[in-house]
Amino acid sequence: MRAIDAKLPGEPVTADDPAAVPTDGHALDAYSRVVTTVAERLIPSVASLRVSRRVRGGMRAEGAGSAVVVTPDGFLLTSAHVVQGGSGGSASFVDGREFDWQVVGTDPLSDLAVIRVTASDLTPAELGDADQLRVGQLVVAVGNPMGFTGTVTAGVVSAVGRGLPTRAGSATRIVENVIQTDAALNPGNSGGALSDGRGCVVGVNTAVAGIGLGLAVPVNATTRRIISALMSEGRFRRAYLGIAGGPRPLPPRVAREVGREAGVEIVEVVTGSPADQAGLRPEDLILDVDGQTVSSARDLQRLMAGETIGRDVTVRLFRDGRILSVGVKPVELRS
Repeated sequence: MRAIDAKLPGEPVTADDPAAVPTDGHALDAYSRVVTTVAERLIPSVASLRVSRRVRGGMRAEGAGSAVVVTPDGFLLTSAHVVQGGSGGSASFVDGREFDWQVVGTDPLSDLAVIRVTASDLTPAELGDADQLRVGQLVVAVGNPMGFTGTVTAGVVSAVGRGLPTRAGSATRIVENVIQTDAALNPGNSGGALSDGRGCVVGVNTAVAGIGLGLAVPVNATTRRIISALMSEGRFRRAYLGIAGGPRPLPPRVAREVGREAGVEIVEVVTGSPADQAGLRPEDLILDVDGQTVSSARDLQRLMAGETIGRDVTVRLFRDGRILSVGVKPVELRS
């Protein structure tokens, strides 16, 4: 009789069975399947941008970047710095189609922009949620630089929760929860997609942070609001108090009373600003705004949303040994 080398159902698998131990080849093959699946799904949704800019003498300078389709009827998401100063340009896709594009809205303080082409049958990418990413998770960067047929690099999330300083005129802001990855960003990949293993866009590639490291603006609830506002209004409104500050430990008595360890110390108040008019001073320690805890400058920044503009808010603070409540009416932040 011939012996059949097979395991019967329910028979235990031993550690010395070669079929029971995953090999490097198996792992690599699974990795490759994920990357190729993401590439096949996203490359049709990523455009190569040519950006025309006017320079002195009336000449035109050409820039390049990438953009991600978010609706079938022609809305694309990209980085604000890619289209900054641009007067328009062209967007080309891997199927050979090319369209002229125009800027719908930009938000330099989040480094996001929305452009539009005249089309009705584009392939939109699915937006994911970067807040669900974990360090070590596989991510894939997809771009379409310089009109090539799409470039794909893969890596892992090497850090989350990073901050990216941005500026628009005299206004500055920290983009929160920026994704750091070792997926290489090629020239012209800015504005392209950073995808999770399911092919959902979790970030917009924005910068090279160092050798072998790239940064991406996260796609999450906050950035979805920005994208929606850019599509409908062409801008994203933020409230402005007119202070600069940073975190500071609270005195023990105050910490016990409010139930936390830190607040935001005001180090500068802009003359004539809403904070100045309300009587806020340097060395005041902000505890909360309208009952929302403020333990860092990012907390305060997050609370300065568009719906706060022109509305009276109550700032609770610690000053000269006492806890006070001060009314402030933020205005719209102008760059």
